[in-house]
Amino acid sequence: MPLVSRLSTTPVKGTALHGPRTVTVTPDGVPENRRFHLVDARGRLFNGKQHGPLVQLTAEFDPGDDQLRLLFPDRPPVAGRTTELGEAVRTDFYGRPVDGHLVEGPWSAALSDFVGQEVHLVAVDRPGDAVDVHPVTLISTATLEHLRRVTSDGERLDHRRFRMLVEVDGCDVHEEDTWAGRRVRIGGATVQVVGPVPRCVVTNENPDSGVVDFGTLKAIVRYRGELATDLSTPVAHLPDNGAVILGMYATVDQPGEIALGDPVELLDETAVQPA
Repeated sequence: MPLVSRLSTTPVKGTALHGPRTVTVTPDGVPENRRFHLVDARGRLFNGKQHGPLVQLTAEFDPGDDQLRLLFPDRPPVAGRTTELGEAVRTDFYGRPVDGHLVEGPWSAALSDFVGQEVHLVAVDRPGDAVDVHPVTLISTATLEHLRRVTSDGERLDHRRFRMLVEVDGCDVHEEDTWAGRRVRIGGATVQVVGPVPRCVVTNENPDSGVVDFGTLKAIVRYRGELATDLSTPVAHLPDNGAVILGMYATVDQPGEIALGDPVELLDETAVQPA
């Protein structure tokens, strides 16, 4: 049976990932995941697309007392409570509005100094809301390992480039693609798999430095395109509507806890056909 092999979260969108042993999934996602995000001086979302070296920052958040600590590579950490909120803001997350408030304190000045332009730390009003599209992302270990094997210099393809919430071991290569439209029980939670995740330029960036060091997007297009010409391959997807895809999105049907080693079980006999 497939098992959860890795979980990846971060309290501040775009910063270094953590590997927790357990997460609690709500209808909006994992409350401590992307609890905060950045906006620029014009109020636009600011993340690894705009400044890859954000991954050099480690964010630690304790929801019990609302303590946030930012660890910088070249300066002292900044820490404090995040309960003092300022102006209400609404951020465009790729066509989806996300409501939040600016966080008062030392955060924005320290972050602006680090990235070299004015940015502000925002706390989302609804924890779990600051994901790109859907609250859960998943991918199989076999898919990541296969991508490494078929790609020149594939050892650079660290799993952190893809920033997926759940990684599943014990599946075939791209087996997760066949789960579209199906319900999947992951530990104590049940999700509805929606469809593929379009990948962005962040996957080209080194997950330690944030510097572009590999053509990950071109590698995915090249190898998935080759798959599509191989009639012996049961599941093959070219980029979807011009997007480069890898991994799957899911929504939450039944909230619950997910832990490393939890079983992953398909609950539907066949995929739900689109209307």
